[in-house]
Amino acid sequence: MKAFAIPALLLAALVSTPAQAKLKVFACEPEWGSLVQELAGDKVDVDVGTSALQDVHVIEAKPSLIAKVRSADLLVCTGAELEVGWLPQLVRQSGNSKVASGPGSFMAAAQVKTLEKPTALDRAYGDVHPDGNPHVQMDPRRVLVIAKALDARLVQLDPANAATYQQRLADFTKRWLAAMSRWKAQAAPLRGRNVVVHHISWVYLWDWLGIQQIGALEPKPGVPPTSAHLASLIATTKGGNTLAIVRAAYQDSKPSDWLSDRTGVPAVALPFSVGGDAQSKDLFGLFDSTISKLLGAAK
Repeated sequence: MKAFAIPALLLAALVSTPAQAKLKVFACEPEWGSLVQELAGDKVDVDVGTSALQDVHVIEAKPSLIAKVRSADLLVCTGAELEVGWLPQLVRQSGNSKVASGPGSFMAAAQVKTLEKPTALDRAYGDVHPDGNPHVQMDPRRVLVIAKALDARLVQLDPANAATYQQRLADFTKRWLAAMSRWKAQAAPLRGRNVVVHHISWVYLWDWLGIQQIGALEPKPGVPPTSAHLASLIATTKGGNTLAIVRAAYQDSKPSDWLSDRTGVPAVALPFSVGGDAQSKDLFGLFDSTISKLLGAAK
């Protein structure tokens, strides 16, 4: 009996010891879910909390999202108070202290210099973000900085797969730099042109491409367009060498279409995040589509 006892015990131990579990990542927005996939591949399981067809300022903290946060090892979100209306509630109700702070909480906007930091915090000015404009995903230069910081965080949390993360970062960096060079060359005709926007979401894209924003359909950030305000933009839009009236895929088309009808300036819906249109299946597609649609408006 003793001859069989040791193998039986070993077999029992092997059966009871699970394989190393994959790192579980909860990404607040599709662009960060896509970036995690680029850097980690099949070494992680990724849940994305929102879609490109949702306004991430105003997401409901549903039980399904709470459950995903509860099981997460790493939270990857924009930060800069973009998700302030729902993310703290998700974390609190999940009871998951790993992602409340420290290595398990990664905020993309905190990794880069933000633009449009307000000099005064007053809700009378609309939806003001004290840490600056949070929509950093629209600048590929900043995306690369964020990718390097996120890769370091993955290595910190999952050192067993460090070599994979580092190799995938090197591969992503090479492809991303080549794509950035291509996008910048393609977008050269857009430099110096003007745009009117629905919401002030695009400052990083304009900064990268050398485009000037001359008006916004919202009278204040987060305040819905009014008829009087739209009417006040007609002369500005007509007389400003205006390329397009730009909105995100999730935003109502009526205000931009109204202004377009009265000025002859094309209204253009840009994806704004991965999944915002058929071409934007990943981060590369997001910028391919964005540049293509802006160039289409220039014709």
